[in-house]
Amino acid sequence: MSSDYMPPQGPLAILHEDAEVLLVDKPAGLLSVPGKGPHLADCLLSRVQAVFPDALLVHRLDRDTSGVVIFALTPYAQRHLGLQFEKRMTKKTYVARVWGVPGEKSGTVDLPLIVDWPNRPIQKVCHETGKPAQTDWRVLKDEQTTARVRLQPHTGRSHQLRVHMLSLGHPILGDPFYATGPAREFDRLMLHSQELRFNHPQGGRSMKVRAPLPF
Repeated sequence: MSSDYMPPQGPLAILHEDAEVLLVDKPAGLLSVPGKGPHLADCLLSRVQAVFPDALLVHRLDRDTSGVVIFALTPYAQRHLGLQFEKRMTKKTYVARVWGVPGEKSGTVDLPLIVDWPNRPIQKVCHETGKPAQTDWRVLKDEQTTARVRLQPHTGRSHQLRVHMLSLGHPILGDPFYATGPAREFDRLMLHSQELRFNHPQGGRSMKVRAPLPF
């Protein structure tokens, strides 16, 4: 990820905006936060802050993943939302297209993950040193050679959904790190953060914000 970084252009896709929070639909191929060096400065955070100067980071998505990202518009909201993510009070729903069709209709992957240090940012399953990671999955559509699945992570480990689906023998289509052969030959990573549920910092009401599926 260096000179080949060519993020998509276009206006911000705003999903919800009020005095405390801003939710946007991040396109695939755009970093959430700046990388190292001026060539990696363009990111979702900088684009948001160009329009909303008070916007504060709460969480991030991988560069290749699209979908819902929430920003705080006040320091109070950032603390409130940060605690919700830390205590796993938020609920995230992703949709992915994977290689092959799982034999079961649904299940849970419970495999600890840690960075494969010599090959970073690649992550690996490790029962000795890995951090706990759990993902619920359900087949939404059998596409014969591929399948559309709903993924609901209980934890937020790096590349968690990608490694957990790989562990089932069903890598996410277009994954530059974990897919091989025909599974890799897609124009993007077929992983989208479709829905985020959280409690609004002002008043605590439960909110659900969705980003339309791009694939």
